[in-house]
Amino acid sequence: MGGSVVVGLDGTGNSVPAVRWGAEEAAARGLRLHLLHSWTSQPQNLPIAQEAANKKRFGAEVLASAEARALELHPDIPVTTEQVSEPAVDALVDRSGQATMMVLGSRGHGAIAGFLLGSVSLHVLGRAECPAVTVREEETVAYGRPEVVIGVQEPGTRGEAVLEFAFGAAKAHHASVRAVRAWEPLGGRGYVPTMPAHSPEEDRCALAEEKKLAGILAPWRAKFPGVNVVEHVQRGRVAPVLLEACSQASLLVVGRRMQRTPMLLGPIVFAVLHHSFCPVAVVPRI
Repeated sequence: MGGSVVVGLDGTGNSVPAVRWGAEEAAARGLRLHLLHSWTSQPQNLPIAQEAANKKRFGAEVLASAEARALELHPDIPVTTEQVSEPAVDALVDRSGQATMMVLGSRGHGAIAGFLLGSVSLHVLGRAECPAVTVREEETVAYGRPEVVIGVQEPGTRGEAVLEFAFGAAKAHHASVRAVRAWEPLGGRGYVPTMPAHSPEEDRCALAEEKKLAGILAPWRAKFPGVNVVEHVQRGRVAPVLLEACSQASLLVVGRRMQRTPMLLGPIVFAVLHHSFCPVAVVPRI
């Protein structure tokens, strides 16, 4: 399992773009692609009987089809498959401890976030030890737009895992990084203004935020000299600013706190997962 790209398969159409995306990632990074399916966690609406033997047979077909699709796209990548009897969440979280990343499919727009992602994806995103990427069912081309957007809000070492993943993805796919930092005036939560727009005071605050962002990015520019970086500082709430910035991106990268309770995912992560039109990578902060 070490260093692999793990794709969770549920047997629905949501899995197809996830396999495509995972195969592209494995090929670009020189990693193994590992396809996993839990026959005990198959969706209730699948057209199969409830007997265990039929579920296992269907699971084997799901894995074989996904493997064939991955090899059709990238014949040289190593591919392994695994069908398990344990619940999908437990199996995927367990494998995340040794994986480089995990890829999960999600439904298209138009549903509330819980149904959009499904309970398995939500729990895996909140508990995985490695970065986990959600790919919508309408995603047709992996990295079709050459920009990776990252939200840069955390100071110090807490954001390093997020930056490492974003810059690594950009390097692997010859993409640019758009580093986004949103800021609000003190007391301005919810767009309650505390300073006039385009005022000297706002300019001073914006300049200070630009300096913070430049300082955070400096070591990463040095570590990844071949990656073009666009610094993006904008006044506003974090989630709307990120969603606007990633409208033409191939990937949005955000961080999540470890061991959040009672919510596995914070409101910003939850918002971008629900509304982003590009794949979203959720990276646990160490």
